[in-house]
Amino acid sequence: MSTARIDRLVTAGTFALDGGTWDVENNVWIVGDDTEALVIDAAHDADAILAALGGRTLRAIVCTHAHNDHIDAAPALAEATGAPVLLHPDDLPLWKQTHPDRAPDGELADGQRLTVAGVELTVLHTPGHAPGAVCLHAPALTTVFTGDTLFQGGPGATGRSFSHFPTIIDSIRDRLLGLPPETIVRTGHGDPTTIAAEAPHLDEWISRGH
Repeated sequence: MSTARIDRLVTAGTFALDGGTWDVENNVWIVGDDTEALVIDAAHDADAILAALGGRTLRAIVCTHAHNDHIDAAPALAEATGAPVLLHPDDLPLWKQTHPDRAPDGELADGQRLTVAGVELTVLHTPGHAPGAVCLHAPALTTVFTGDTLFQGGPGATGRSFSHFPTIIDSIRDRLLGLPPETIVRTGHGDPTTIAAEAPHLDEWISRGH
């Protein structure tokens, strides 16, 4: 039986795109047990993430997408731990805006499975907020990590470069809302929600063009 758990670390910094900058707080999700872990979205503060890992072996740094606030600490964390940085290739143009001289170490692909501490996470390609946005479904933990694709109250923002509202709606409808209703949605910012809480609101999101 797996002893895997989910730890949440909140880090603070800035999000910058299209010439604007905003102060943000990000969720860094750590999935693992007492010996090994995955980090989902290495945001802002590599030292804080290292402290939260507490000496565990870091197997990978998984990027849900390549907006700077989700990847700014990834190279430093990789250097400190030797863990590879994994990103969907469709987000390389965004990645290069933040890290022009340091490529990711590996690619994420739809349907790919990552395993840590006896738990399997399946990569779901969910474009819309960003072309290479992914979610990570961990059925054994009754959880989906959605990055900035789905939040409590609706889809992630689509008003800036590389984003597209109809695409994010398709991703949420086709890839996320069919997951078991009790699935906990652990988001890139803010508090978790559930598939059951969000699914009834799809038509409302479409009508308001979020």
